[in-house]
Amino acid sequence: VTGKGYDLSRGEGRRIWQACLERAALLSPQLPIVGDPDKKGQPSLFASTDPAVRYGADQTIRPRLGQGTFRFAVQRAYGKCAVTREHSLPALEASHIVSYASGGPHELSNGLLLRADIHRLFDRGYVTVTPDYRFRVSPRLEHEFHNGKVYYQLEEARLWLPERPEDRPAPERLERHNDEVFLA
Repeated sequence: VTGKGYDLSRGEGRRIWQACLERAALLSPQLPIVGDPDKKGQPSLFASTDPAVRYGADQTIRPRLGQGTFRFAVQRAYGKCAVTREHSLPALEASHIVSYASGGPHELSNGLLLRADIHRLFDRGYVTVTPDYRFRVSPRLEHEFHNGKVYYQLEEARLWLPERPEDRPAPERLERHNDEVFLA
């Protein structure tokens, strides 16, 4: 099955494209939308080469000292996602059980190596790990977003943990995550 295409640089395609640009400008007037087509006849949405237009104003950030060392230590201790056992390093992130912003330290006992999507859900309370190292998914994921089937299939899965007991997550920190962050 092939869809119908339009040449957006002239005729009916150009008219439809211009109407779309006008509506988009009404919805988001702060976006610098440029309607002229590029060399391939496709419309260029953000044609400016001015860095201020492309990236916005510079911002100051406060680096979390020790974050790189924490990430290295967690990656070395686990080697794969504690939940899914995914081992593709670009997809994995070192997660704080008790967030650094809440006073959680950069220690292995406060860390889990999680796939990036699971890390985000963990930080937002849609998933957790019980003190007996079981993965749990909040019913709120389904209620609020009407999805999460992939994660519910992992419900009650036992975590993969580092061999050395001192490198494993502290049960009291997991309990704190369950009590303070998890959306039961």
